[in-house]
Amino acid sequence: MYAIVRSGGKQYQVSPGQTFDVDKLSVPDGVKVELDQVLLLKDGEKVVVGTPTVPGARVVATCQGMVKGEKEIIFKYKSKVRYRRKTGHRQPYTRLKVEDIKVEE
Repeated sequence: MYAIVRSGGKQYQVSPGQTFDVDKLSVPDGVKVELDQVLLLKDGEKVVVGTPTVPGARVVATCQGMVKGEKEIIFKYKSKVRYRRKTGHRQPYTRLKVEDIKVEE
């Protein structure tokens, strides 16, 4: 069984027991989060596609804390004028572990 959920303008394919990172959410560690924007559900051969979301479906996940993504290097350069600027950025993410996919019919 898996579901496709939307969080932070992005879509993620999740299944029970899976850990995944979403854009930073303001929730403390260990708190359960319900993602109710389920776009698609697949259970065996049965596929339910939402219009735009599946009514009554939600994904229950537990917050496992904040993590940072890989460092992105920003290098600005202009030739012939000795202009060089090097900076870095690490995007903050929230790590979620999927506990259950619930469907109310």
